[in-house]
Amino acid sequence: MHTLYDVEVETIEGTKKTLRELEGKVALIVNTASQCGFTPQFAGLESLYGRFKDRGLVVLGFPCNQFGGQDPGSHEEISSFCQKNYGVSFPMHAKVEVNGADAHPLFVQLKKSAPGLLGSERIKWNFTKFLVDTRGRVVKRYAPTTKPEDIARDIEVLLPTR
Repeated sequence: MHTLYDVEVETIEGTKKTLRELEGKVALIVNTASQCGFTPQFAGLESLYGRFKDRGLVVLGFPCNQFGGQDPGSHEEISSFCQKNYGVSFPMHAKVEVNGADAHPLFVQLKKSAPGLLGSERIKWNFTKFLVDTRGRVVKRYAPTTKPEDIARDIEVLLPTR
């Protein structure tokens, strides 16, 4: 059986890799967009990453243009936008689809492990967040409206104690 760690992803710079480096870390995986009403959440995600990365948190951003065409740019444009406007230093990845026949295998697994409201596996909008524990298990799914700072307590519980 394949685990989350076996899924291949592509960084925003074009490097292909598996998520094996996440073993033993807590991950917050988010489908992002540069032109969305929730785009300011990049600042909150970066704040969480800065606050907890030394304790084992990794935030992973996956741009998605499936919702209202809100991330139409190239990988270079997306990367530049995130860095310039929000100081994003957490890993960003190549643009993916999260729903439908072409949904990226990572999001297929995430949705199956943590269905949304009324059991729906479909992602409804940008900035849906998935919290993954140190063993690669999806612990919780958060709606786009959930602010990153409201996830801090859930993250802290999963991190190793100091």
